[in-house]
Amino acid sequence: MKHPSSREFFAYWNDKRGTARAPDRADIDPAAVRGLLGDIFVLSCEPKLGFPFRVAGTRVCALAGLDLKDQSFAALFTEASRREIEEIATIVADETLGAIAGVTAAREDGSKAHLELLLLPFNARPHTPVSVTGVLAPFDDECGALGSFTLTSWRYLHQPEKLLPRTIRKLQIARGLMVYEGLR
Repeated sequence: MKHPSSREFFAYWNDKRGTARAPDRADIDPAAVRGLLGDIFVLSCEPKLGFPFRVAGTRVCALAGLDLKDQSFAALFTEASRREIEEIATIVADETLGAIAGVTAAREDGSKAHLELLLLPFNARPHTPVSVTGVLAPFDDECGALGSFTLTSWRYLHQPEKLLPRTIRKLQIARGLMVYEGLR
């Protein structure tokens, strides 16, 4: 992570998750990340609707040039990048795995602006909508409204696994019904 907003929000998110794969939405206190709120957003995990914004910070809205509430996150991206960003957001939500991405966007004068996108999952709970949080922060403070967001690079933030004995690792993988051969 290169942008200070991404590093600070990731550190806060990581602290709140503790030993879990992700924190609950209720664990994130906006007052604790007050200085970052302009760069933070929350997406609803509805791929058919393009991952609509539930909440978007003022700076994120200013970068898009409009109020992003209920607008499609994927629609911000060019046609060539849209499928990739939808796939990344789906994996972040389904696999409870963070992602960091480099993004370029076109300024009004035609030049390129460089941004960093951080996507982080929330812990999925029964009977609650699945959502993803993140940061979209430009490296240049004087961006203005941007268009044609293009994904330039990305990677997943794999969490280090603790070394466990082989039998325990095997049991962690097994979920649901297990069939043991040879037993009656």
